[in-house]
Amino acid sequence: MQSTIKNRTIFCKDNLEILQGINTETIDLVYLDPPFNKRKVFTAPIGTSAEGASFKDIFTQEDVKDEWVQEIKEDYFAIHRLLEAVKDIEGRTSYNFCYLAYMAVRLIECHRVLKDTGSIYLHCDPTMSHYLKILLDCVCGEANFINEINWCYTGPGSPHMKQFNRKHDVIFWYSKGNKWMFNGDDVRLPYKDSRQRPRRRFDTEAANSFSLENILAMRQRGKIPEDWWPDIALAVRSPKERTGYPTQKPLALLERVIKASSKEGDLVLDPFCGCATTCVAAEKLNRQWIGVDISVKAYELVQIRIKDEVYAEGLLKGEDGNLPSIHFRTDPPQRTDKDLDQQAQKYVYVISHRRYTGEYKVGIASNVKSRLNSYQIGDPDREYTLEYSMLTPYYREVEAYIHAKFNNKHEWVSGALADIIDEMEKYKPQTSDLFNEKG
Repeated sequence: MQSTIKNRTIFCKDNLEILQGINTETIDLVYLDPPFNKRKVFTAPIGTSAEGASFKDIFTQEDVKDEWVQEIKEDYFAIHRLLEAVKDIEGRTSYNFCYLAYMAVRLIECHRVLKDTGSIYLHCDPTMSHYLKILLDCVCGEANFINEINWCYTGPGSPHMKQFNRKHDVIFWYSKGNKWMFNGDDVRLPYKDSRQRPRRRFDTEAANSFSLENILAMRQRGKIPEDWWPDIALAVRSPKERTGYPTQKPLALLERVIKASSKEGDLVLDPFCGCATTCVAAEKLNRQWIGVDISVKAYELVQIRIKDEVYAEGLLKGEDGNLPSIHFRTDPPQRTDKDLDQQAQKYVYVISHRRYTGEYKVGIASNVKSRLNSYQIGDPDREYTLEYSMLTPYYREVEAYIHAKFNNKHEWVSGALADIIDEMEKYKPQTSDLFNEKG
């Protein structure tokens, strides 16, 4: 399936709406540098090219929609349990719960749009990296974790600090499946010590010969970087690329990511593109790209930066010698890889436990076997049993009907199993239900 979105497109809208409109498995690489849950507002300084750019890095209940939480509970139960655990740790009005719910629905979509050979790089810092790692395990699968990269940088600190100076960000790299792209030769670095001898057992080219010529060739090739990157300076230290945008990342950082996990012509997506560093890096490396940001400033900056940082020397222009067109959109794309008229269906299930006689868990899931297994994991005796499940487009109405019909407590209903199943099968949607299903 190919993307229906034009290359070099900037969307100015909530990225969830944009992600939901992208066809499944059409993106080669996703890099995202989302808010870090710092609980403050970032604003670009007056007089900089990013003047007017601002974003709120504070998350409250107002930023979380009930339907997100409901869909996570129905379709991604492991994430639901993670969110509930965060509430248990920090209280029912947890800022971290709100942030993770916001991120979860977006990461689910990022994972969906990735090709089977694609990769996702999530940029964060120690504020939320511990939770985001678990969230990514839930979304991408723990087995698809590849690297935790630490981007290390230096800078002044307060003389009154009571801790070590916090000067590193974290980048989590996950693959979509068991095959992914890694262009190690494109990101090699020179050896620090020119006399350093490459280790024979790590280089197949030197398996049979360690001649001086071989050693010199391998030294010239350099080495693949470790998972800590101290060699890339902050963007603020480069007058050429500095925009004044708060949290701007350096081009060299994005160039390394893009070189490592994509090839020329591949499609790169940044759903939090900010001052468009990912878009600029992708353009320099001859990749296609899509950027999304809530602020129109991203569109303004990408035009300026591509002109000044990519094409200033007359290189890589279009066939007519002009700068390529940057497409600006505020409307979300429309998926063409599914039947838009087809109603979604999910299972309403009935699960029992041997210790709870006469009580049954009635809930919703897209995959009942996975849901049953999630309950069994928390029960050392594995005594949960799936008694019944029914696939229906009126899953929420059926669940609500059963909960209203029978005495219930915390989603467990009391009654005879046969009666519960009978009422589920007899349920007929009301006129209002039909109207709601059609919009």
